[in-house]
Amino acid sequence: MTIQSLLTQFYTDLVTVERLAELSARTYEESAKVFLEWCVQEQVKLRDITTQNLLYFIVWRKENGCDELTVAKDIAGLRSFGSFLVREKIWTENVAKEIDKPKIARALPKVLTPAQVDALLGAIDVSKPLGVRDRALFELIYSCGLRITEAATLLTEHVHLEERILIVHGKGDKERMVPFGQVAKEKLELYMNEVRPALVGKRAVAEVFVNYRGEPMSRKGIWKRFQDLEALSGVTAKVHTLRHSFATHLLAGGVDLRSVQELLGHADLATTTIYTHVDDSQLRTGHKSYFPGHKGGKDD
Repeated sequence: MTIQSLLTQFYTDLVTVERLAELSARTYEESAKVFLEWCVQEQVKLRDITTQNLLYFIVWRKENGCDELTVAKDIAGLRSFGSFLVREKIWTENVAKEIDKPKIARALPKVLTPAQVDALLGAIDVSKPLGVRDRALFELIYSCGLRITEAATLLTEHVHLEERILIVHGKGDKERMVPFGQVAKEKLELYMNEVRPALVGKRAVAEVFVNYRGEPMSRKGIWKRFQDLEALSGVTAKVHTLRHSFATHLLAGGVDLRSVQELLGHADLATTTIYTHVDDSQLRTGHKSYFPGHKGGKDD
């Protein structure tokens, strides 16, 4: 069996048996690939792998510049790969379970102030059709705290403009309902009624956000557009920074932690608590009592 065929089987197993999301499955597959290539380099047979071999591999990864987060992902991937190898009767036991993940010091997320969000979104040229799309896209990501994948895969049937509600499919295909503000509604309505039909034409496209060819925008496409906005606005950030800002602005505005957890789609409340440690002294200035706003009415 070749490395590629084994990896293909592993990926299929992750998606169909383990029910992992595609991005997680690809991450684990990549870790397994690096490990298998290391086995070839070290002339170690896969059937003969021991815990000591795995430790040597982890040390090798660190010596080649991998940080603790990458190593932790590798170990998680190897544990999953080990379970797969046991099911395939290549290993008699999953020796990867004996490897402990490194403790990772979580860095506080970068957060934009409302003024920086205004500068970022205000840099979009809405005199052009794709600018109207971009304003609706990034306004919605901020207003709903969406992950980039959630924005890329958002379906038109899951947008309820009058109710100002989205149905979002998050990690693990978990579904949640997220409200959005009046300004986001106006930007989205303009895009969906006037720009999107011209881009899509007569084709049936389920996704909300499309590129200039009328095809669904990819994660990479959204990322590239955001990079352009960075250059134009002078605001240094990532797409995910809008999600961090959404959560922090809500907490600074007085929304309880459990509600923010639900809006973000976090399975564990502990994940949401990191936002309580962000210094929000500057963020409180000009904040509304419930929903983060910028240049909009109180419903924004």
